[in-house]
Amino acid sequence: MDRTVMFPPRVLVIEDDQDVSALLERHFRERGCPVAVAHSGEEGLGFAFADPPDIAVVDVMLPGIDGREVVRRLRADDRTRKCRLVVTSVLDPDDLIGLADEVLAKPFRQSAVARLVDSYRSSVAQESQESQEE
Repeated sequence: MDRTVMFPPRVLVIEDDQDVSALLERHFRERGCPVAVAHSGEEGLGFAFADPPDIAVVDVMLPGIDGREVVRRLRADDRTRKCRLVVTSVLDPDDLIGLADEVLAKPFRQSAVARLVDSYRSSVAQESQESQEE
């Protein structure tokens, strides 16, 4: 059975606001997820390429390499191509459609993080079942 079905997803949070990153980290840990936190696009890409996460939560408005570029690079690299990408922003979520797999609008609730984890687990379980049926 696939590791991602048996174990909680590994999460990388790339968020420059210390308070927001701490809140996201806490919410994911409460769902049983191991979490790494980066506070810049450069640092986040380094973490992601060294130990690819199952879910990457990327703030759109990062200093230096912004979140849009981080998402583009994660999608372009074989190591992180299959990672579930979630962008966070105070911008209108409709402006971010198509940028990532999901949008987490700020301010967010703990229930939104729970839905992300549950959605990830459901999709991985379905993919695993479909591959076993082939």
